[in-house]
Parts: sequence; C-alpha cells; structure tokens
Amino acid sequence: MHDSAPAADVRILTLGDSYTIGEAVHADERWPMQLAGLLRTRGLIVSDPQIVARTGWTTGELAAGIDAAPPAAPFELVTLLIGVNDQYRGRPSAEYRAEFRSLLARATGFAGGRADHVIVISIPDWSVTPFAAGRDRAAIAHGIDVFNAVNRQETAARGARYVDVAPVSRKAAQRTELIAHDGLHPSAAMYAEWVSLLLPVALAALGRGTSPG
Repeated sequence: MHDSAPAADVRILTLGDSYTIGEAVHADERWPMQLAGLLRTRGLIVSDPQIVARTGWTTGELAAGIDAAPPAAPFELVTLLIGVNDQYRGRPSAEYRAEFRSLLARATGFAGGRADHVIVISIPDWSVTPFAAGRDRAAIAHGIDVFNAVNRQETAARGARYVDVAPVSRKAAQRTELIAHDGLHPSAAMYAEWVSLLLPVALAALGRGTSPG
C-alpha cells in the first residue's frame, strides 16, 4: 500500500550569498542547517541542504555559480536570498529586477516547476550593523527597502512564497547579540529568528501545514 512506502528524503536547495553560506558562523549555525534540523523534529526525513552561495555574490555572480555547477533537480524546497551586494555596489533597481526575475525562474525550475515550493527571503538591513558606522544609514536602509520591494513584487508575480526578515534584522540596532563577531553578518541567534519565520512557510510548501505566504 502507498502508506507503507518508505518516505523519501526532502531535498532542499538554497541559493544566495553570504547570508545563505553563513559567513562568520559555524556551518551548523547557518540558517539552512537550522531549518533542516527543525523540519526533522517535525518528522520529515531531510537531507542536508545543498547550498549554492558565496560571500560577495551579486545576482549575476549567483547565476554564474549555478552555471558552473548546476544542481541536480528536482528539489522539494528551493530558497532564494540575493541582492545585498547589488545594492552595496550601487546597481540600479531595474537591473536587479531583471536578474532577480531570471534567478527566480531558475529556482522554480529547480523545484520541478512548482513555484509554491520556492521561498524568497528578503534582504536583511545591514545599515544597523557596526560595519555601517560612518556611512549614511538612512540611505542604506532606503536602498534595501527599494530592492526588497522589487523582490517581493517578482515573487508575487511568479506565485512563489515570501519571508520578510528585514524587520528582524533591524532588531540588531538594539540587540548586539544578533550580529556576528565580524560586525556585519547575522549571528546564529539572528538566523534562529529567521528560521522561526521560515519554518511555517516551509512546512506549508511541503504540504505539512498552512501559510498565507
């Protein structure tokens, strides 16, 4: 009978930059690993996530990274978090939109064409970090908001899911434990807060719960 068939591993692909590879935290503290761990506590058999990400990558560099080593589809869950380096380098939002749209289409392909198995994660706001000292923090925050408006719109147009971590990231202005030792990247504690937002959306994508996003 179908119910007696062994459960297949849930395969997760995470696409991004330093925030996905977990710059400045231990490998098991990266949010993809934390998310996989929580999904396992819900009874799912989850393989360690495949991470295609590198610190400093822009949208174009992520696309090139995918080309260099294409992941073997399909995946039950695909996440996409990209754009902070485009913003940091002063790229126009229209260019970001075009490249993000292309990456989102590729992410959907890796999910077997199922857009509702794709989760886009907003760009966190690095203006509140010690690294931003001496810079125009308000301008940085505005730039992040503009890029996040773009990725939110493109996510809705594709029919994918969206998790907004920007408000959590801004808590670091008062909570220094949310920033890693390098003064820029999220700590394991901040990633844990992200995962608390991601978990119900991931469960919904996997057919294990309900979620509006």
